[in-house]
Amino acid sequence: MIKTYFYSHEEDHMYHDIDLSATDDLLSSPSNLLWIDLYDCSESELHYVGNIFDFHPLALEDCLQESPRAKIDKYDDYHFFVFHSLRYFEEAEEEDEISSIELDVFLGANYIVTIHPIALSAVGKVARISLKDTEMMDRGPEYLLYKIVDNIVDDSFPIIERLGERIDDLEDNIFSSKDKHITEEILTLKRTIILLRKVLIPQRHIFANIRGRYSFFVNDDNVPYYLDLADNLNSILDTVNTYRDLVNSSMETYYSILSGRTSEIITILTIISIIMMPLTVITGFFGMNVDFPGREHPSMVWYILLGMFCLSLSMLGFFRYRKWV
Repeated sequence: MIKTYFYSHEEDHMYHDIDLSATDDLLSSPSNLLWIDLYDCSESELHYVGNIFDFHPLALEDCLQESPRAKIDKYDDYHFFVFHSLRYFEEAEEEDEISSIELDVFLGANYIVTIHPIALSAVGKVARISLKDTEMMDRGPEYLLYKIVDNIVDDSFPIIERLGERIDDLEDNIFSSKDKHITEEILTLKRTIILLRKVLIPQRHIFANIRGRYSFFVNDDNVPYYLDLADNLNSILDTVNTYRDLVNSSMETYYSILSGRTSEIITILTIISIIMMPLTVITGFFGMNVDFPGREHPSMVWYILLGMFCLSLSMLGFFRYRKWV
């Protein structure tokens, strides 16, 4: 599906679902802005838009395939971006709890093309605002890109907050719960955090490199917005790194607790075995089919049982004296 949004600077008016055959006339003025949004589009629709702007075949091929990480490619008169939006389903199967949706963007001097496999709320919010207010489109295509990516980043904050709550619950439960749910929760959180870092780290590198400069042109009026976006990404990544350390620490603590419980059980079983060993020897000795003094005495069995009981008590007393139990 192809949706179009055209802003005429001269008329200060927004047009929706325009005819793309007149693209050259629409973009004749550098102050105008054309936004083409494609989602769940066919290969023919993608190539149709690509032919209008003469996009490079390699960039179009990237749109048809799923890219593993965010990136930016510079061409002669436009930039090609790959971003990822996060979707979080806590009640779904573990492997599908969190997933990423690719967003491909072509950014030109006075146009922007967005491509995504399904409808994205981050893109839909910008589209709804643009139809009601022309201020966003009047700021240029890089501001429109900022708003879309900023919505993607904002959608990550509820996920981060929920992960924080789950980690707090995990830290409370590792000392009381003994079932395998704790192990499953730890592994699920680790997978989720790995995916978050895999998505967010490359996106941060797009907007600011080690020199603090952007890898694509941004108007001076829009620079503060991108600085704020980079700060938000840094804040999220710092939180995710903290969560990673907390989960690793919780895992080490939980396995230490399990190891301590196992050692305690082994100690108890060992003590029981040691106590039973002399009792087994005694019962085996007196159970032999031979005569021994006092065999016919009617109270001999009670004497033997009393001796075995006193032996067990003395062994337990010795273990407690040595602080083994």
